[in-house]
Amino acid sequence: MRRRQRLKLAVGAALVAVLASLALLAPILAPCDPLRQDLAGDLAPPSSAHRLGQDKLGRDVLARLLYGARTSLVVGAAAVSGALALGVVLGTVAGYGRPAVDELVMRVTDVLLAFPGILLAIALTAVLGPSERNVVVALTVMGWPAYARLTRAEVRAAAGREYVAAAVALGAHPLRVAVRHLIPAASTALLIQATFGLAAAILAEASLSFLGLGAPPPAPSWGAMLADGRSFLLLAPHLVVAPGIAIATTVLAINLVGEGLRGDAT
Repeated sequence: MRRRQRLKLAVGAALVAVLASLALLAPILAPCDPLRQDLAGDLAPPSSAHRLGQDKLGRDVLARLLYGARTSLVVGAAAVSGALALGVVLGTVAGYGRPAVDELVMRVTDVLLAFPGILLAIALTAVLGPSERNVVVALTVMGWPAYARLTRAEVRAAAGREYVAAAVALGAHPLRVAVRHLIPAASTALLIQATFGLAAAILAEASLSFLGLGAPPPAPSWGAMLADGRSFLLLAPHLVVAPGIAIATTVLAINLVGEGLRGDAT
C-alpha cells in the first residue's frame, strides 16, 4: 500500500513539474503570439504550422493553451495561498484563543460552508467584475473556512501535548507558542489539504472563465477556450479537446500528489 502511494506521488509530482515547466517556458515554446489573429485560418484543424489547430479567430490553440496554463496555475496558487494564510490565522486564533473568539470564527465558517463554494465564487466575481484578481479574491473567500476548521482541530490537539505545556509553563508568549509549536504541528495536514485545494481552485477558475467571469478576453484561459469552442464542437472538436485534456490532466496530477502525501502521512 505504501509503495502504491509513493508511486502516485512520484507520477503526480512529475506531471505537475512538466505542466509548471510548460507554463514557465510558454514564451519560448509557444509557436506564436497567443493573441495574434489569422482570420483566413479560422477553425483550421491541426497542421504542421499549428499543431493543435486554430480557433474561430485564427489564433493558435497551442500558444493559447501554454499561456492559459500560466493563468490557471498562477490563479490557483494565489487563491490557495490566500485561503491558507487566512485560514491558518483564524483557525489558530479560534483554537488557542478565548472561547468567545472561537465561537465567532466557527459561526462565520459555518455560514460560509453552508453555501456551495462555486455558487459563492460566482456571486462574488459577478459583483466584483471579471478579472484574475477578483477570481483570486472569490476563491480565497470560498476556500479559507476549510483551512480554518482544520487548523483549529490540529491546534486544539497540539495544545494538550507536553512540550506545549512546558513552553507555556516557562512563560512563552502565546504568539510564540502558536508560531513555534502549534502551527508546525498542523503543517502536514495543511499541506495535504492545500494540495487538494489547488486542484479544486484550478477547476473553479476554469469554471468561472467558462462562464465569462474569469480573465477578460482576449487573455488566454482554459475555461474561456472551452466556452469559445463549445459552439463548434462538431465542426472543430480540437477547440474543446485540447483545453479539456489540459484541465483534466492538471487536476489529476495534483490530486495524485495529494493522495501520495496523504498515504505517506498515515
